[in-house]
Amino acid sequence: MIKVGIIGSTGYAGQELVRILLRHPQAEIVWYGSRSYADQKYSQAFGNMFQLTEENCRGEDLKELAGQADVIFTATPQGLCSSLLNEQILSQTKVVDLSADFRIQDVARYEEWYGITHQSPQLIPEAVYGLCEINREKVKKARLIANPGCFPTCSVLAVYPLAREGVIDMDSVIIDAKSGTSGAGRGAKAANLYCEVNENIKAYGVTTHRHTPEIEDQLGYACGKEVKINFTPHLVPMNRGILVTAYATLKKSCSYEELKEIYDQYYGNEYFVRVLPRDLPPETRWVEGSNFADVNFRIDARTGRVIMMGAIDNLVKGAAGQAVQNMNLLFGLPENMGLEMVPLFP
Repeated sequence: MIKVGIIGSTGYAGQELVRILLRHPQAEIVWYGSRSYADQKYSQAFGNMFQLTEENCRGEDLKELAGQADVIFTATPQGLCSSLLNEQILSQTKVVDLSADFRIQDVARYEEWYGITHQSPQLIPEAVYGLCEINREKVKKARLIANPGCFPTCSVLAVYPLAREGVIDMDSVIIDAKSGTSGAGRGAKAANLYCEVNENIKAYGVTTHRHTPEIEDQLGYACGKEVKINFTPHLVPMNRGILVTAYATLKKSCSYEELKEIYDQYYGNEYFVRVLPRDLPPETRWVEGSNFADVNFRIDARTGRVIMMGAIDNLVKGAAGQAVQNMNLLFGLPENMGLEMVPLFP
């Protein structure tokens, strides 16, 4: 059994990790880390866990936890993991970080977008960006995994095949994204109150959203050059889900069959990425509660553009599910072990 510790277990992504790992046949949770609920039963934070776990929450002592766990998940605010992590800890255990602390290789770029000083920049070069469908072999050999953000996961999976094959003008890429409110976390914020969110949709982080450099970096690695995009997220009144609609100009006229062949080349053998049938756009309701990413595209011959689309559950494929997918790779397990959840509907 893989002994698992979770720091930040009482946030939304942390609770999703618990939900998945409690039914994982090869994992045992040995540490429910939570600063807010320390010494209280985990089920006091989440009533859905009543009688499923009787464990108490513990603190955020990464040094002590490293001696007990084979892998540590850090579902924490930006800056915390980098302030706690060091070589001694990584010499004892593997770490899958769900924050943004190790996703961006350029420390100055990270500090510019996140407005904080990185506390362990010496560890950034060895961190592997844990988008399994793209970096699978690197993940298997890593000690430190930078679990991708939710918007970047959906955006990159939708655009990556065409970016990698060089059939779209990367200077023309525009990404429009919609997210459910759980993406903002469990903390109390006036902007996320029911009356503020219900019956409303709004853009936020326009030109400034922190996931922008992460998306640019990954698409830049795909096409082999620096990329700058317009990325605009929107908040919609639903609990879960991300829908991405990305636009780009085609470098030459392409048929549906040509582009479909490209998507199938990259995702035809992937368990979690489902390329939908022609003219069937992805919908968040068909991936809710699952680790699936549904993608598709449509050519607009009139404008010479292609519209690339994706849908994920932001808490599963966009966070906890992808983290467990990375754990499975790290320990040589089937990639979908513990993640075979059928999407929940209605």
